[in-house]
Amino acid sequence: MSGTLYVVATPLGNLDDLSPRAAATLKAAAAVAAEDTRHTKTLLAHVDSHAELVSFHAHSPDSALRRILHLLGAGKDVALVTDAGTPTVSDPGAVLVAAARERGVPIVTVPGPKSEWTVVVFEAPPRVAELLLDLVAACGGERRAAVARELTKVFEETRAGTLTELAGYYAEAPARGEVTVVVAGTGHPVREDRPPDPAARARALLAEGMTRKDVAERLAEETGITRNRAYRLVNEL
Repeated sequence: MSGTLYVVATPLGNLDDLSPRAAATLKAAAAVAAEDTRHTKTLLAHVDSHAELVSFHAHSPDSALRRILHLLGAGKDVALVTDAGTPTVSDPGAVLVAAARERGVPIVTVPGPKSEWTVVVFEAPPRVAELLLDLVAACGGERRAAVARELTKVFEETRAGTLTELAGYYAEAPARGEVTVVVAGTGHPVREDRPPDPAARARALLAEGMTRKDVAERLAEETGITRNRAYRLVNEL
């Protein structure tokens, strides 16, 4: 069974901003692929993670990619991090994600906490409609947003509305040019809930009649533990 590649968002500054799920993922992973291993050592020490550190950045040799894919192929879970923020967003990591996906490796994103403040996102035009649908799922269709294209240029245009309205519009009229998406904040701080107890959650899901396989996958998604650990825990119950 292949390991899982976790794409983990890390704090821009204060390490205490790391979400409980991200901390649990970094602690449980067999290896962490990092843009700067010196920087990431501090983060791993903060969460008491003893994962193997593998250097992986924009100029890494092919051997680094092969090393990570070998770990995943051997059934070991790997967390991908960059110096700050979410990997593959203006950061290295897209090559690794693409290679893992080609090999059928499960990929799980561990995002940072949703912001109470307005968020600005830069996206490629062909992906704007899909991004807006993802935002509808994550933030709710009534969240206000604006899509601006070609800012400061001759054909500058800004369209505002709810995420549902914007998703529908750009599904029919694909965006062109450089695109900036601005999403309104929640207006209030987001309370970080502690992940549920894995064993208790597994018992509850089994009691609902779910298969052990489905329970293990749901458990990994909800609690942040690795898929391998989730399978072991479910089989022990």
